[in-house]
Amino acid sequence: MNILNKVYTEIPVLDLGPYMAGEKGALEELGVQVRNIQETIGFWAVINHGVAWKKLDETYKQLKQFFALPDEEKRRYLINELSIGYVPPKSTKYITSIINENTKKDLNETLITALERPPDHPLIKAGTRFVGPNQWPEGLPGFRDAIVSYQQEILKLGRKLLPIFSVALELPPSYFDQYFNDPVMWSRNAHYPAEVPEKNQYGIAPHSDHSFLTMLPTTEVPGLQILSQNGNWIDAKYIDKGILVNTGEFLNRWTNGRFIPTPHRVVPPEKDRYSIATFFNPSPETIAVPLSTCCSEANPPRYEPMSLIDYVCWYIDTNYQRDAGGKQTS
Repeated sequence: MNILNKVYTEIPVLDLGPYMAGEKGALEELGVQVRNIQETIGFWAVINHGVAWKKLDETYKQLKQFFALPDEEKRRYLINELSIGYVPPKSTKYITSIINENTKKDLNETLITALERPPDHPLIKAGTRFVGPNQWPEGLPGFRDAIVSYQQEILKLGRKLLPIFSVALELPPSYFDQYFNDPVMWSRNAHYPAEVPEKNQYGIAPHSDHSFLTMLPTTEVPGLQILSQNGNWIDAKYIDKGILVNTGEFLNRWTNGRFIPTPHRVVPPEKDRYSIATFFNPSPETIAVPLSTCCSEANPPRYEPMSLIDYVCWYIDTNYQRDAGGKQTS
C-alpha cells in the first residue's frame, strides 16, 4: 500500500534516538515520515526524545496538588486579560469546530502557564497576550520550580522538532529557526474529572488546535481520541515515555492546507485524568504567508497572510468565555 493512501488505525510512533545522536541521514528519514503522517493522520508520537521524565513526573505531582485546592482558592488565580491563569470547569465551548456542533461546555478545568520570562522582557512590558507573567499559586512549595523546569525540557524538544518540519516541507533544515527567536509557548495543564457527561458533552469537545505544533505526553488514563482520515475515532494509547506531536490551524495556514490540523477530543475518563498540552508557536509578529513548497498553479495560495498573535487572539476569543480568557458570553 502506498503510504500516502494508508489509513491509520493507531497513532504512528517515531524514534528520535538516531536523530538526537546526530546520525547521518536520520533527519532526512524523519522528514519523509513526518511529511506522510502530516498529510494523512496528522498525529504522531515520539520516543527517545531527550525530555527528562523525572521533571515531568514532578510537574504532575505539583499540578495534582493545585487542582485539589478548594474552588475559592483556585479562583484567586482566574485567567486574566493576558490569557494566563485558572480556567474553571464548564468554561469553554469550541464553536469553531467543523466536525461537531458543540453545544455543551467542557468538563475540564485548566491552569494556563506561559513560558516563564523575566519581568523586564519586552513582550511582558508590552502586555502581549499568552506570554505572561504567570500567576503562581501561593502555599505550594516547589510548584513554580517544577513548572519552569519542565518548560525548559519541552522547549528543547520543540526546537529539535523544527528541522524535522522544515525537511518535511522540503525546506532547508534551519528554515523555521528564524521565526522562533522568541516563541509564544504556553501549556494547558488540565484536570479531567471522572464525571458522567450530559449528551454531547466532553472532557474537551472535538476541535483542532490553533498552534504551529502541540506536544502532549501520553498518560496511562485513557480519554484522548484522534479523528482518522476515514472518520473513525482512534484511542491515543499509552506509550512509555512517549510524547504526542500534532500540528494546528496556524501551520495549516502556513502550509496552504498541506499539513492537516487533525480534530481530537477527550471523552470523560473513568478516573481523574491529568494532562499537559504545550503549544509551541513562533514569535508573535510572525506572519504565515503560504510557503512556496506548498503552492502551485493547481493549488494557489488559499489563505490571507496573518500574524501569529492575531490568529491566536481570534481563536481564543472565539472559542472561550470571558471567564476562560476569551470573549464569548454564553
